[in-house]
Amino acid sequence: MAITKRYTPTTPTIPENISKDELSLVRSYLLLTFIHKVFERDCRAIGKSGLFKTPQLYMELVSSATKKTSLMLQEVTRELTSHQLKISTVRQDQRGVTAEYNCRGYAGEIHILWPGFRSEMMQRMRAYLGLGAELASVLPREERVEQMALSI
Repeated sequence: MAITKRYTPTTPTIPENISKDELSLVRSYLLLTFIHKVFERDCRAIGKSGLFKTPQLYMELVSSATKKTSLMLQEVTRELTSHQLKISTVRQDQRGVTAEYNCRGYAGEIHILWPGFRSEMMQRMRAYLGLGAELASVLPREERVEQMALSI
């Protein structure tokens, strides 16, 4: 669940509200940025590990997902620009991910707690890799959560 805090430091009147679609763009930008970094890191790790007989196959799979996230991230960035929405700061701590944004002169903040963020990351990553949701039950929930890095 995302928690949003809005404020205007110099203007007493509140400018145009930020829509749910615009907040969704901020959320998508955060998720895609983190997912892209995870895929890039995993691809490098597969190539360097020496554990795979055919690392190029797995690297090709992850590289394909990396390209998908890159294209989607470009599209989300274009949408952010068209909505005059700029993400100024992204922070992560033990509780979750926080992004500060400006939208048409209006400053705000969105905070997404780790459990929800990780869960949505895993769902999206599975989709970008072409995996069905039915395979998610192969690992117990605790193991799936532990596989996700705490920081990117």
